[in-house]
Amino acid sequence: MASDATAMAVTDGIVSWIGEDRTGRALHPGVNVTDLAGAFVAPAFVDTHVHVTDLGLSLIGLDLSGCTSLEHCMRVLAEHASSSSDALVWGHGWDETEWPERRAPSSADLDAAAPGRPVYLTRIDSHSAAVSTPLRVAATGIESTAGFSGQSPLTAAAHHLARLTARSMITADTRERARTAALDSAAAQGIVAVHECAGPIVSGIDDFRALMSTEHGVEVRGYWGELVETAEQARQLLESTGAHGLAGDIFVDGSLGSRTAWLSSPYADSSGSGVPYEDVDAIAAHISACTTAGVQAGFHVIGDAAISAAVTAFERVVAELGTPAVAARGHRLEHLAMVAPEQADKLASWGVIASMQPMFDALWGGTDGLYSARLGADRASALHPFARLASAGVSLAFGSDAPVTRLDPWATVRAAVNHHTPGSAISPRAAFSAGTRGAWRAGGVRDGLAGTLVPGAPASFAVWEVDELVVRAPKDSVQRWSTDPRAGVSPLPGLDPSSTSPQCSMTVHRGQVIHEN
Repeated sequence: MASDATAMAVTDGIVSWIGEDRTGRALHPGVNVTDLAGAFVAPAFVDTHVHVTDLGLSLIGLDLSGCTSLEHCMRVLAEHASSSSDALVWGHGWDETEWPERRAPSSADLDAAAPGRPVYLTRIDSHSAAVSTPLRVAATGIESTAGFSGQSPLTAAAHHLARLTARSMITADTRERARTAALDSAAAQGIVAVHECAGPIVSGIDDFRALMSTEHGVEVRGYWGELVETAEQARQLLESTGAHGLAGDIFVDGSLGSRTAWLSSPYADSSGSGVPYEDVDAIAAHISACTTAGVQAGFHVIGDAAISAAVTAFERVVAELGTPAVAARGHRLEHLAMVAPEQADKLASWGVIASMQPMFDALWGGTDGLYSARLGADRASALHPFARLASAGVSLAFGSDAPVTRLDPWATVRAAVNHHTPGSAISPRAAFSAGTRGAWRAGGVRDGLAGTLVPGAPASFAVWEVDELVVRAPKDSVQRWSTDPRAGVSPLPGLDPSSTSPQCSMTVHRGQVIHEN
C-alpha cells in the first residue's frame, strides 16, 4: 500500500481505489465507511506450511511448548490426563534440550504420569514422539520397525506407526473442533490463507478431505505428500484427494532436533547421519510425473544430503523435460535448511520456490543453540541462508510449520530480519514480501496483485495496532532504497529483536471480515 495513503475503497472484494481520505469520501459518496482510527493497514499474510489439525489439537488440548523441565512436562501431562476422558492423550511441543534433566520423556515417565492411558507426545519438531506403554501395545508390530526403542522416543517408521495408531483414537468431533480452532487462530493473526502440508503419515486422507471441505474464512491450499511415478498417477491422486499439489511433506528426511535429518557427514553429538526416506530415483520420478501432468511438486528437505538428493533429481528432470517445463510448475522445497550456494543458483534457474521457516533460526540458531550442538558451529552457521537464496534469485515464501512454531507472522518476519548468522538476514521489506506476495506465488498465484494493496488487487488485508512505523535498512547488507521519508518507501512496524508483534484488530479476506476484535 502506498506510504501516504490514508483511505482505501473496496468494491466486490477488490481494492478499487487508494489515496487520501478526503478525496476518497468525495469520490465515493454514500458508501459504508469504516474508520480505522489511524491504524496500520497492510496486505494480509499467507502461511505456506501448516498442519491445521495438529495445530488445533495443541490449541484445544495439551501444549507442552512452555514446559521448562521434564518434571514440569510430566506434571502438566498428569493434570491434563486427570481432567480428560478422551481415549487418547495427544500432546505436542516438548524440547528436552532446554530442560535441566537434558533427556526426553521415557515411556516409564508417561506411564507414571498417566497410568493405563494411551499417550502420544510429539517433540517440538514433530519428527519423534514419546509414547506410553498402552499405545505401544496398540501399535501392533511396532517392535520390528526402524526407529523403535523400548523406552526412548520413537523415530522413523516406528514413530510413523505410533502416529497412525494414535490418530485413529481421535474422534471426528475433536478433529473438527481442532480445525476450527486452528483456522480461527490464523485469522486472529492476520493470516487469510494457509498451505496445509498433509500426507498419509502426517494426517491421513480422512482428515485432509474433511479439512478441504471445511467452510471457513481462512482459505486452505492443500498439499498431499505422496509419491507418484507417472503423470497419470499424479492426475488420479490429485483428483481422488482433492489436493492442489503433490508437495509439502513428502519426506526425504526428518529433522535436526530428532537427529533424523539426512546429513552427508555424521552429527556432531551423535555417530549417525540421519535417516533418508527417499532416494534420487524416486524423487526424480515424482518431479517428472508432476511436471508432465502440470502439477506442483515438492519435498521436505532439511539435511545437506537430502537437499543434494533433491537437487540431483531436479537436474535430471531438467535434462529430460527442459528448464521451461520445470520452471512453469513452480515446484517447491520445504525447509531447505542446509542448502549450499551453488545449489541455490541451480534452484533459482529452475524456478524452484523455497518455503522456509525463519523461526527455526530464531529458536535453534546461534553459537549456543540446538543447531550448533547437533552440527558444530561451522555447519550450523550456514543454515537458512535467506540472503544467499534471495541474491541467487530463489523465490522465498515463509511459513510457521505450526504447531512446530507458533502462528505469529510478525515474529517470522522479525526472525528473518535478525538472523543469528551475519550475512544471512534479509531486509524487512523482503521478509514481509516472503510472507505475503511470495507466499501467494508459492501457492500458484502469480497475478502480480495478490499480496499487495493496489487497485485491482484482492481486498485481503489486516489492520494492526502498532507503536511505531519505520523504514529500516537491511541488518548487514546494502539496501536498494532510501530510508529518507521523502522517498515514499512504505514503512513497517519496528522489527528489532526485542520488539513485540503488532496486535491484529481486523482481518479481511476478499472483502469479507474474517476476524475482528
